[in-house]
Parts: sequence; structure tokens; C-alpha cells
Amino acid sequence: MKKIFLSIFFLGSLLASCDMNELPVGSLSDETAIETEKDALKFRNGIYNDIRSLTAGSMITYPDIQADLFIGTIVNGNRMGQISIGNLNSGDNDLAGFWSSPYASIASVNYFLPKLDAVMAKPGLPESQILELQRFRGESHWARAFYYYSLAEKYCNSYTVIDPNTPNSGVPLITTYEPSGDYASYKGRATLAEVYALIEDDLNKAYSDLNAYETSGIDGAKANLAPNASYLSTYAVMALQARIALLKGDWATAIDKAEKVIEGPFTLSDPDEYLNMWVTDSGKELIFVPFGNLDQNSSVPDTGSAWLTNSSGVFDYVPTSSVLSLYNELDDIRYISFFEPNVITSDNDDVQVPTFVKFPGNPEFNTGSSNAFRNKPKPFRLSEMYLIIAEAGAMGTESGKANNALGELRQARIEGYTHQTLSGQTLVNAVRDERCKELIGEGFRISDLRRWKVGFQRSSNYAAEYADVPTILVPASMQTTYTATDYRYLLPIPVEEINTNPQIAGQQNPGY
Repeated sequence: MKKIFLSIFFLGSLLASCDMNELPVGSLSDETAIETEKDALKFRNGIYNDIRSLTAGSMITYPDIQADLFIGTIVNGNRMGQISIGNLNSGDNDLAGFWSSPYASIASVNYFLPKLDAVMAKPGLPESQILELQRFRGESHWARAFYYYSLAEKYCNSYTVIDPNTPNSGVPLITTYEPSGDYASYKGRATLAEVYALIEDDLNKAYSDLNAYETSGIDGAKANLAPNASYLSTYAVMALQARIALLKGDWATAIDKAEKVIEGPFTLSDPDEYLNMWVTDSGKELIFVPFGNLDQNSSVPDTGSAWLTNSSGVFDYVPTSSVLSLYNELDDIRYISFFEPNVITSDNDDVQVPTFVKFPGNPEFNTGSSNAFRNKPKPFRLSEMYLIIAEAGAMGTESGKANNALGELRQARIEGYTHQTLSGQTLVNAVRDERCKELIGEGFRISDLRRWKVGFQRSSNYAAEYADVPTILVPASMQTTYTATDYRYLLPIPVEEINTNPQIAGQQNPGY
């Protein structure tokens, strides 16, 4: 990372308020930024601001717009148009942030961790303060693990596709804060195995520190173990561990971690609660919901704006016909929650289209009469844990657990669902379809298709209700095709990084 970028980001992190309910104020110098628990609290809240930014918005909308789930409309002004048609290149500024933002946040964590240890080592601190600082340390390790997971998912191939020990198959690993103008000191790409080893190590440390805090008996220490938690807990650690294990093909660990989360205080939502959850950002199946309120509305991601606008007759992207066909329109609460018929106006003609309204905007974050389409991130939900068990069981030797998990999720989502026992590829396909139906729009699809080695061509053969939809679709978006091992399943490393870092100059992803 370039020194100037890190310095700017570092200053931004220090502007975070000590109160999550207030706007960021104040500033501190590099040398004296963190000397007390109060200083640490300020910086820790800056890390939560980063987590909120990197778990929603374009970080999750771009991968699903890129995949087979949505088609661009001719009224979208070419917003996200290049990624929609698969025209990816290393000089695209819209893509550069997927690399630079996580690394900037990693630098912030790397700065924070040794400062925390120094504060904790001061003599005379009461045990309660040490435990609070330990909590901050655990949260920081979780954050760094998540940032490297995000980088690996966008820039690295899957364990199911390549040998993870292949040289240069990962991303550069930076674990210390040492901003420098000496380009020779920059890191090259590690192996994918080394990246995931660091992620797992950070998550183990996060679990240890957060568990120590949660079991300490301090007043309020267990409050964050309930649904809708605004702050990280051991459940959020295990949820990410389950996700990582699934990506690695470690079926036993994936099932074990997901089961431990399911055994917690979370339950799958009733239909009415599920529908409401996407508007109010609260529900009994939400494991972690990064804090946000009206005072911080400008930094709460406007995730819904990828599909929705306040302009009459304008919707940027609509779901493909193949996605719509996966749902039972009358009985599946997800169809009712995610899709809504609307009209696109083009050349004075009105065309009825299916619009995607999963992120409708929480009115809490509107500052005027217009919808800001802002919702709190929901990076970990209980339903994903059921899907992890279902996929890991179907791919491994636990078809019974796979069927049970799949059945429980379907019973919660589909009225009158009758449990089925499936096997073999039929079970695998059912799990994959259910994963698409539940997680659409949440940024998983490109990773899933790459992991499964499945290509796609977008479908526009709509049912009679939407028979005219193809007339308002971007032809290139309709015609986009990916092969099973398409190079575009990986994003290009930004050209600025390639030109600046001599260690990575010859390590661009293939095809770019």
C-alpha cells in the first residue's frame, strides 16, 4: 500500500467518535493516538465504521450484478454497465476499491493491535479494563480476518479449482503497520493456503479474546450474544469460521461451526418477521448487524440503489427469468419479500418488469422525502448456517444432516412445504438452488459459481406477465456468457498496484 493512502486512511480512522451514536469528531497524532482505554475506544469505533462499509453496498452488489442473477435495463445510464457485461479491466476505477479499501482497513488494524497490547501492559489497570481492551483486540482480529476473506474471494481462485499451495495464488499478506515509500519493501502475493491460514489464526485469536470477555461476568458482557447484535461476538466468529471452512472444502468443520451457531439464541424468522426484517434491519435470525443511526446516515451503505431509484419508471437492473423461476410465487415468503412488479418507461412505452426490492431502504435513514435506500448491513444470518450445513453435508458424507438443514430452512420460508429426502446430485442441485434463492443480492453468487465450477448465460425468457421485458434490456447484458472456469471470476488487480509494487508486477490474475 502506498504511504500517502495509508496516512489519509489512518487520519480518517482517528476521526471516529468515542460514542457510536455521534458523528466522528476530533483528531489525534500518530505517536499519541492510543495511550488510554478511552483512546482505544475511539479507534475501535473507527474499525466498526470500516466493517459497516465493507459488509454492504458495492462490496456485495457488484458480485451479484456481475453474475447470472440480474440483467441491465436500457434506462440505467450504464451504471455498473461494464461489470454487468463482463468487461473487466485493471484500470477500472470502479473496481479498484475492492482492493484498496480492505487493505486500508487492514493497515488500520495493524496499527491498532500493538498499541492495544501496550495499553494492556500498563501496570495498575483494573481487570475490567483489561477485559474490555481484550474485547477490542478480538474484534480487531476478526476484522482483519474478514478483510482478507473479502480480498481472497474477489482476487483468488477457489480451493476446489486450484492447488491452494500454488505460488502467488493468494494476496499480499501485511500484518504490521509499516508505511513506507520504499517500493522494494512491498509484499508480493502469498499462496492461497497462507492467506486462509492467517484468516483462521486471526479468527482463533478473536474467539479467545471475545470468549474471555463474554464469560467474565462483567455487567453487560453477554448482551451482545443476542440477535441483532451491533458488536461482534463469538457467534460472529463461528459464523465466519463456518463460511471459511465451506470455501476450503473442510466439510466437518463447516458443519461443526454452523451447528454451534444454530444452537445459540437465534431462530429462523416467521414469514411476517422475515418480510419486515429487510426494512427495519432487525430480526431474530440476525447474528451481527453493524451499528448505524440517523446521525450516521451518510455512512450507512445505500445498498438498494444498485437496483432502485427515486425516478419514476427507472430501475437499473432486473432479475433474470431463471432466478424468478426458482421460487413458488404464491407460497415462498422470499418471492414476496424480494420481488415486486413495477413499470419501466422507455420511449413513451410502459413495460411491466419484476424489480428487486430486497434492500428497500430503512426509513430511519431518510433525511427528506426521498428514499435513500440505506439499510444496515446483515453480513451473517442464521439461514446461511443452515445452507452451509446443507452444502457441506451434501458434498461430504452427511446427507442426513444436509436434508434436515435444507428441510428446516424450506419449512421456514415456504408455506405448506412437505419435507423431501434427496440424494446425490439431486441433493447438491437443490442446495445450490436454495442458496441462490435465500442469498440473492448479498454478494455470494460469483464465489459460489466459481467454487462449483459452473458457467452461466443470463436468461430472458420471461413468463407471460413479463413477456415484454426483453424489449427494455441491454443486449450485451442479456448475451453475457461465462465458462465454468472463466478468468473473469477473479477481479483484476488494479493497474496502479501493479505499476507501484515491483513484487506484484508479474503476478496479475490470468486474462488481464
